[in-house]
Amino acid sequence: QVQLVESGGGLVQPGGSLRLSCAASGSIFRIYDMGWYRQAPGRQRELVATISNDYIRSYADSAKGRFTISRDNAKNTVYLQINSLKPEDTAVYYCNAGIKKYSYSRTQLSWGQGTQVTVSS
Repeated sequence: QVQLVESGGGLVQPGGSLRLSCAASGSIFRIYDMGWYRQAPGRQRELVATISNDYIRSYADSAKGRFTISRDNAKNTVYLQINSLKPEDTAVYYCNAGIKKYSYSRTQLSWGQGTQVTVSS
């Protein structure tokens, strides 16, 4: 019922930039924490960044300085700006969010299907 759809991935040269978007749709009363994860082939999914409903941000050590997470509550969207891309950033990037569908509902964790980021010359 609730869907998260990532977009903005693609092939980019080292040193380039990308802005990933993740829009939530469906039955939504409120969105709490939102985050970005990434997974490369043969590796476990790893946390990249999170942003709370109070706009408190946190980053993985590997993401600090080059990654910026933000959100637009009016659009039910979370963004990930990536600068100075490196080949090691190549991965499928997933977003997730804690969503309450109704005022009386429990908060549920939802995941998107991912968007591919490939950094190569």
